Amino acid sequence: MFPLLPFPSPREVIFFMLVLSRVAGIFAALPVFGGRRLPIRIKVVTVFMITLVCFPTLSIAVPETPTDAFSLGLLALSELMVGLTLAFITQIIFAAVDFSGQIIGMQMGFTISSIIDPSQGTQTQIMSVIQTLFATLMFLSLNIHHLFIRAIIDSFRVIPLGGWHLNGELLNFLVQRTADIFIIGIRLAAPVMVALLLTTVALGIMARSFPQMNVFMISMPLNIGLGLIILGMTLTIFFHVLEVSFGHLKGQIDTLYRLMAKGG
Repeated sequence: MFPLLPFPSPREVIFFMLVLSRVAGIFAALPVFGGRRLPIRIKVVTVFMITLVCFPTLSIAVPETPTDAFSLGLLALSELMVGLTLAFITQIIFAAVDFSGQIIGMQMGFTISSIIDPSQGTQTQIMSVIQTLFATLMFLSLNIHHLFIRAIIDSFRVIPLGGWHLNGELLNFLVQRTADIFIIGIRLAAPVMVALLLTTVALGIMARSFPQMNVFMISMPLNIGLGLIILGMTLTIFFHVLEVSFGHLKGQIDTLYRLMAKGG
């Protein structure tokens, strides 16, 4: 019936579309591949080709095919949620990077300046864009995207098709991981925050001691220059925090496997 594709029956076509839904969910939320950085055509071709490669290697039982379109849509949506949930934990790290950039940019005086973020298609502070690019390079250099490609196959071994469950433990885990946005963000921004805070205190003391001095005109270039210097000197700390955060992803993915496959 399908001579040009490896599908012997219409049921296999539905099976392929369900696998495609899970792969699409992962790539829709995965950094670098998600957002608006890549054209839609490249995303569609990438997801389809990866699904086509992984499909023959999956040795799992095909669930009973729903007879109506509504049930089939719910099944495809559940598979999409599996992929989105797995990639969500990586978005948390990049959200923390963006948060730290917002803090640093605000303290350096870049609040009124903003540029287009290519990953989101919206305006954001320049420091957030710079740090997001650093995090993206770290993400690719550590081959974290390979971890999620392997997670595609592993997820089908733990979570069969139609086996996704939303429960209290899963929600609690995701809420706890969301709190990491503030924890990781503060860790990334801490060196610049402390340095600029001390600079502000010193300028405040100088303003009280020398009322004739225009502290406002001095503070703007001083905060920008000192912030960039401290940021450059502490890049190793920045990358170390990211490396530790990315290193926890494997354990978090395993936890998500257990929680999503757990009923009730």
